[in-house]
Amino acid sequence: MPVAIVSGSGGLVGSESVRRLVESGWEVVGLENDLRAEFFGPDASTAAVSNELAESYGEFRWLKTDIRDTAAVERAFSSEGARIELVVHTAAQPSHDWAARDPQTDFGVNANGTLNLLEATRRFSPEATFVFCSTNKVYGDTPNGLPLEELESRLELPADHRWFDGIDTTMSIDRSTHSLFGASKAAADLLVQEYGRYFEMPTVCFRAGCLTGPQHAGAQLHGFLAYLMKCVVTGTPYTVFGYGGKQVRDNLHSADLVACFEAFHRSPRPAAVYNIGGGRESNCSMLEAIDACERIAGRELGWELSEENRIGDHRWWISDLDEFRSDYPDWRLRHGIEDILRQIHEHNVERWTAAAA
Repeated sequence: MPVAIVSGSGGLVGSESVRRLVESGWEVVGLENDLRAEFFGPDASTAAVSNELAESYGEFRWLKTDIRDTAAVERAFSSEGARIELVVHTAAQPSHDWAARDPQTDFGVNANGTLNLLEATRRFSPEATFVFCSTNKVYGDTPNGLPLEELESRLELPADHRWFDGIDTTMSIDRSTHSLFGASKAAADLLVQEYGRYFEMPTVCFRAGCLTGPQHAGAQLHGFLAYLMKCVVTGTPYTVFGYGGKQVRDNLHSADLVACFEAFHRSPRPAAVYNIGGGRESNCSMLEAIDACERIAGRELGWELSEENRIGDHRWWISDLDEFRSDYPDWRLRHGIEDILRQIHEHNVERWTAAAA
């Protein structure tokens, strides 16, 4: 039975990876120490998910490992060695705002933790496919220089612009404001590429837009669709930061992203890089997301607009999916915005309503 290592195995993408891999015949070792609860509070804890995975799957082994702990990471890899055929690295500090509060922890998790995983893979299982969950924030605020037009409910690129169908990887990551989070993830992204080129390891960076799904423990500082729906359901006030609420994001269901991981592993290559997200098939502005959540939940949201946008935040982002589809033509995006929001609502509404009562 092949072995996969999944970092951040209790999180949205990590837990989706665990389920998919175990059900496909893999033995999975999860590295998860629930730092998310420290970052965003007890409501964002991954402990319940980790416990559920451990109870449901005999082929899943949960190690309460901090990826900043070099020795602990090495122990996890050395115990499995060449049996490891796949490493899925999803563990991260994922928030712009939180990174500014504690830059050393942010960089330690995002950059140094990635280095620990790469080096352990090189030493103990160099043939393993290394999949890194990167971010579009490696481009900093460069997308904000695009010639956007203001429409009634969103900002939009002119239809004849080269990136109307989505931004590709030719966009520069230089001469821009990244936020400290974006800088730490860019460092990790470059490390993953370098290990691929220098050591000829099969590595890939998926520079993702917004990742979401019904299992997402959305918090104010991260996971906006899940947190937005939670606020609608529970009557919690919501703040939109900047751009008149017309900023656009593409949103990718975690199951569709994990399908990308599987496709790459079936035919890996060194130092691959892809922008990945919902593309033109799954995107919305904040105003459009609020309207959809209110319609699905049958409730109105009390929200306010802050004139200040978050540092390094994008006014508009839609990913170009053509590069990945060209290399992996069998991959299909199966979930759009409406489907994603209905899943989030149906999966969580009873729990959120009971907790708010």
